[in-house]
Amino acid sequence: MPGQKLIEVFGAGPVSVVRAPGRVNLIGDHTDYNGGYVLPAAVDREVRIAFRPSGDSRVEMISADFDERAAFDLGGIAPGQAQGWVKYPMGVAGAFQAEKYPVAGMRAVIRGNVPIGAGLSSSAAIEVACAMAFCSVSGLKIHREKLAHLCRRAENEFVGMQCGIMDQYACLLGRKDCALFLDCTTLDMELVPLDERGAKIVICDTRLKRQLVNSAYNRRREECEEAFIILQRHFPEVKSYKDISIPMFRAYAHDLPDPLAKRAKHVVTENARVAQAARLLKKGDLIGFGALMDASHDSLRNDFEVSCRELDLLVGIARESEGVFGSRMTGAGFGGCAVALVRPDCVAAFTAKVSDGYQAETGAAPGIYVVRASDGATYENADCRLPNEAEERSHNSHKSHNSHRPLAK
Repeated sequence: MPGQKLIEVFGAGPVSVVRAPGRVNLIGDHTDYNGGYVLPAAVDREVRIAFRPSGDSRVEMISADFDERAAFDLGGIAPGQAQGWVKYPMGVAGAFQAEKYPVAGMRAVIRGNVPIGAGLSSSAAIEVACAMAFCSVSGLKIHREKLAHLCRRAENEFVGMQCGIMDQYACLLGRKDCALFLDCTTLDMELVPLDERGAKIVICDTRLKRQLVNSAYNRRREECEEAFIILQRHFPEVKSYKDISIPMFRAYAHDLPDPLAKRAKHVVTENARVAQAARLLKKGDLIGFGALMDASHDSLRNDFEVSCRELDLLVGIARESEGVFGSRMTGAGFGGCAVALVRPDCVAAFTAKVSDGYQAETGAAPGIYVVRASDGATYENADCRLPNEAEERSHNSHKSHNSHRPLAK
């Protein structure tokens, strides 16, 4: 446990612990940074940090998973300064400072079981756990929605990954046995029940690790921005891809050169799929939901071109397995994981078929993780918590533009 390691290395004293989950995106990839819809869930794979105040401006951290130690001073943080896992806590501290939050030093030990580089957002889990630890040692009460933005800023400006807000929102605001239907433009959200008695979430890991900052991820974002500028000339009233319907896109798709037309087609159609998927999930229509998962993967493979042989192989085997409602790659792509919704009584057979089939084709065993939608990040200390905006509005009796009103009608 990280608490025991903290005492072993830094001596006796108070120990606080925070946990932050990974996340799986059920449908809606590459729509978040385009201001569209996503449907992620926090999962019961997590990062834990045991920590205590240092009493000075030094941050000393140990990664129990890597058996590595790192330290930095809060007075000398700059973008691109660190490499490896320490860039995430350093980036979070830098994001706090950039927004004028006073940050105190700490001693901490990190341990987690979120697969790294697999598309389950281990980076966001580390960022969120570090942010909550910094809040605790610094005496800050920052609501969860704002904390998500701070963690995204750390990723964008200090790590160099131009991600959207989905990962951090899911890690902080997830709820047990629920998916989070999120509008990434307005940040309106709705929790949609996901009963594991009807379907289990099964993650299939290619074991291909992604280095997204150095991959085509940021180029895909640039292509989407270029395509949107062209489409907006015809529809000056639209603010994001979410405002562009499929008929609107089809009317002017001929104005977009390749590959911009394919990138925009994916984003527009994926937004429509996510909105429909949320409606179907509310009705308990897992068959219809699964068909949309299948269509999403096809679009990510053919139009957004972020799949790969290994992901397509996993998805293909999954689709041929008994009791599978749907399967798709999940996350940014270029490796990482596929996700499937599987009937509970078929999970064992599904796991065996996917493992055997993938290993026969690639010579490598996939990672198979059966996960459950979980609560967002929490402190283990009963007297330590962070509010969210909904609680603040209820307390202060006023409305906010980020109201958590239903989206899936």
